[in-house]
Amino acid sequence: MARYSMDDGTVVDTDKATQSWEEDTRWDGRNHISVATGSQWDHEQLYRSRKGRYYVTHWSQCQGSTSRAEWVSLHQAATWLLANGTDEDDMPDDLKSVVDDVTE
Repeated sequence: MARYSMDDGTVVDTDKATQSWEEDTRWDGRNHISVATGSQWDHEQLYRSRKGRYYVTHWSQCQGSTSRAEWVSLHQAATWLLANGTDEDDMPDDLKSVVDDVTE
């Protein structure tokens, strides 16, 4: 469980999210590299809040770093999911309408 204070004054609790998606990784021959960040150290996860808003959590394996979360738009959520290997057919219903806007 993690709780984050958002820029708009709300607090999100990852345990109360209705759905979450982990970042995809690629093996570069030595390390697993996050598709979302391009780093072996920095990571992201997408969540849908219980009120239907999307947010991304950011964290790092680097000592002294601080985890954070930020709200993302429907377009950003759909882009994140597609970039991290989610098929268009597996998109949440509320994001299917924006898939055409974020793909070419």
